[in-house]
Amino acid sequence: MTSIDDLPATPSDQADPRSDAGIRPRGVLGKLPRYAAGKPPVVVEGLDSFKLSSNENPLPPLPAVLEAIAAETSVNRYPDPLTTALRTELAGYLGVPPTDIVTGAGSLGALNQILATFAGQNDFDAPDEVVYAWRSFEAYPISVGLAGATGVQVPVRADGTHDLEAMARAVTDRTRVVLLCTPNNPTGPILTRDEVVGFLAQVPAHVVVVIDEAYQEFVRRDDAVDGIELYREYPNVIVLRTFSKAHGLAGLRVGYSVAQQGLTEHLRVSAVPFAVSQVAEHAAVASLRHIDAVEARVQSIVDERTRVVGGLRDLGWDVPEAEGNFVWLALGEHTQDFAARAAERALSVRAFGSEGVRVSIGEEAANSRFLELCGEYSHRPAAG
Repeated sequence: MTSIDDLPATPSDQADPRSDAGIRPRGVLGKLPRYAAGKPPVVVEGLDSFKLSSNENPLPPLPAVLEAIAAETSVNRYPDPLTTALRTELAGYLGVPPTDIVTGAGSLGALNQILATFAGQNDFDAPDEVVYAWRSFEAYPISVGLAGATGVQVPVRADGTHDLEAMARAVTDRTRVVLLCTPNNPTGPILTRDEVVGFLAQVPAHVVVVIDEAYQEFVRRDDAVDGIELYREYPNVIVLRTFSKAHGLAGLRVGYSVAQQGLTEHLRVSAVPFAVSQVAEHAAVASLRHIDAVEARVQSIVDERTRVVGGLRDLGWDVPEAEGNFVWLALGEHTQDFAARAAERALSVRAFGSEGVRVSIGEEAANSRFLELCGEYSHRPAAG
């Protein structure tokens, strides 16, 4: 287990000579990693370029959603701060009270609201702790650190799954929040209901457990945890979801959390006013009203994921279970080399230091080109 305090400091940019030398940022900024967004593909003559580095939906929003976006003309007005229309639509879709839903600027914005509410610098000598698996979503250490809390990272197992037993042992009297990412980004496996129920039995009831389900719509395992089901039973569970992935609305930044009212009454205090624009709200409502078409598109991506994972395993690659819209290649020291080889083929992939590469499921042609590269690449992690 490592702490955010053990992370290497991020080098500062070259100082601006016009800046006041007496102005200093918070000390924590020097300890936080920089968020690295997925890079666009390199242009290669004669090849169509494909971006497989950001887990975006390769399909545009539904026509009805685009119509809702185009029809929005009131952007000179502030949006509804309570996003009433979206929460009402979500309540019907999820079967939960609208008061249990708090929206945010994507699931990350909703997460930042949770951390601002429940974890921070309450005592200079003993800040709150937030426990999460690692590697997992790379924004976690940044968000936790900015909240003023200490991140406690628990390594994932070799197969990319959460080590819930180790995470339970990492909980102390300073722990305020635990983050569970399922499917785990970037490694891919899910958490099962039984695993999470067993974990909750070991965690004190005053510790908030966040089930981050940004990729929930892509999950096909019958035994996968359903956060909405669990939040009804456990007052300390908060569920995170987003419209960025399955609905193809990443650029509009709309997500939400679901929790019992004992938690949402506090979350509404820290919620960023007007975080979800009226364009984003109306687009999300329109997408929910055409959920059958959304699900059909998601299934097409799942079908491609199945083809890609099967193709990799046929080639002898050892890849973890993939339940999101991406696959993980544990390439170790060959990570950067593989990313460079992909760039030569006009494919951008997401390289994580010397750990591995995450490749989003994209267009059929992109996925086929990725498999061709994997077929030729010699430094593959072999099965068994």
